Amino acid sequence: MAKSKDVRVTIILECTSCVRNGVNKESTGISRYITQKNRHNTPSRLELKKLCPYCYKHTIHGEIKK
Repeated sequence: MAKSKDVRVTIILECTSCVRNGVNKESTGISRYITQKNRHNTPSRLELKKLCPYCYKHTIHGEIKK
């Protein structure tokens, strides 16, 4: 079966500061969140300010490819 072209798609948000600075020696990974977005209302990549447990502060999380 072919994939359906749903309006709402599941996306993954990844911390941009963890990726840019590399993973600190103290931290164990990169913060990622799973959410949904409406493809018609936001065709561009989504960026949200979320809490990063590895940076210990609120940072910008950007949409990544699956």
